[in-house]
Amino acid sequence: MHIAILGAGAWGTALALSFAQRHSVSLWTWRPDHAAAMNAARENTRYLPGFPFPETLNVGADFNAAVACADLAVIATPIAGLREAAARLASARPDLPFLWVCKGLEAGTGLLPHQVVAAVAAPARCGALSGPSFAAEVARNLPTAVTLAASDGAFAEHAAQALNGPRLRIYANDDLIGVEVGGAVKNVIAIATGICDGLGLGLNARAALMTRGLAEITRFGVALGARAETFMGLSGLGDLILTCTGDLSRNRRLGLALAAGRPLPQIQHELGHVAEGVHTAHEVARRARALGVEMPITATVCDVLDGHLSAAGAVERLMRRDPKHE
Repeated sequence: MHIAILGAGAWGTALALSFAQRHSVSLWTWRPDHAAAMNAARENTRYLPGFPFPETLNVGADFNAAVACADLAVIATPIAGLREAAARLASARPDLPFLWVCKGLEAGTGLLPHQVVAAVAAPARCGALSGPSFAAEVARNLPTAVTLAASDGAFAEHAAQALNGPRLRIYANDDLIGVEVGGAVKNVIAIATGICDGLGLGLNARAALMTRGLAEITRFGVALGARAETFMGLSGLGDLILTCTGDLSRNRRLGLALAAGRPLPQIQHELGHVAEGVHTAHEVARRARALGVEMPITATVCDVLDGHLSAAGAVERLMRRDPKHE
């Protein structure tokens, strides 16, 4: 199978390296200078240094050439680039099945990724690839398991079987909303957990925060039409555990820096990569209010990000909430 990876950030590059072990892969970047640099170094020194490209991996900046012979495309842009990439793909190869790997809600619209795709394309076979997966570990060929979700269950099963490998195990799922919500909102909870750890509040507090965060994710997802059991799987609990506790998590690191009192713009600049939880927090909070879903952790994270509340004040607010049934 020939796979076109559309987006050469860390995650797109890691997937290209993994899939290239079993398939023909083209890695596309929108910047010609980035493509030239990767071809010269035969690695992505900007976003995923230290992982040499195999000779069989094709790299370029020509979108049409990248998708011309593809059997499957994988859009590996941040969610801010999903709309444009899906529109370009629909124009170039309207019948080509594709996946997206971004996690979050679109800034300004609050749409989940599948809703963004539906606004610009009408693909018959498409879905999301999500779950607990740090790019560097996938690139190192360490064991990883993720979920491939699509409204068309048959497509999800077929694509999962085709992409499944000895080190990247892929499970099929037909709860697309649940998988996307889990992947999006866990980034918000990871910011909160980073704040908690940065303040030195201990493992008890971290466990409580993650557990109540999972409750928020589930309430929000069910209100949008997801199945509650999805959040007990890889794209829910699994991704939440990894992102809240792993030192490679950008959202967790952002929370740690907020706890240290550093300004948000400086933190984002120094991260060098997108921390999706920043924009997602506000979009989730807006949609939750419209749905009448209570999400106190998410609302508190928004106030910290906006500078309305200190990290210490966030903890005090959450701990002073009235006791309730679990």
